[in-house]
Amino acid sequence: MKTIVPFAALALSALALPVSAQSAGDWTIGLGLASVMPKDGNGTLTAGAVDVGNDLRPSITVEYFIRDNIGVELLAATPFKHDVSVGALGKIGTVKHLPPVVSLNYHWDTGSAFQPYAGVGVNFTGFWDEKTTGDLAGSELSLKNSWGLAAQVGADWWLNDRAALRATVRWIDIDSDVYLNGAKIGTAEVDPLVVQAAYVMRF
Repeated sequence: MKTIVPFAALALSALALPVSAQSAGDWTIGLGLASVMPKDGNGTLTAGAVDVGNDLRPSITVEYFIRDNIGVELLAATPFKHDVSVGALGKIGTVKHLPPVVSLNYHWDTGSAFQPYAGVGVNFTGFWDEKTTGDLAGSELSLKNSWGLAAQVGADWWLNDRAALRATVRWIDIDSDVYLNGAKIGTAEVDPLVVQAAYVMRF
């Protein structure tokens, strides 16, 4: 118990640490990892229900504060790669995509190290390098690009006035028409949650 008390006091003092609010003209850059986790049940194609797998990749966010506590943010990452499975056929191929998001965020000034935020935005998802396997090996699989809305909630834990640890959960509306050998066979409703952890630097 004697060893726990000092650590608890240290944690409470960090929470109360005064950190200046995000000011108009500030920039932040966040470097971390993002996991794209498509929802359960990704729609139905001609051959059955489609399932899109998860993937984890390095990510970056850049945010510019247009007013105190209000920022415009770009989310980017290295390409994600997902397994695509359909009904009894199982895995039919893989696809790569990039889902950059531009968001308008509001950061609450709590006067402490813990500062939550929320945002809404627009997503463009580009698909490419579709490859088929299994029963569909040799066929031409194509997923069309997608536009959709996005929303996020997150929080920064400021280590000092210039650096923070960040955790974010983001939802993205991604629906893509799927084509096999040029014929449309349905729509993949990806609609993933994107969970991100990052180290944030303020300039």
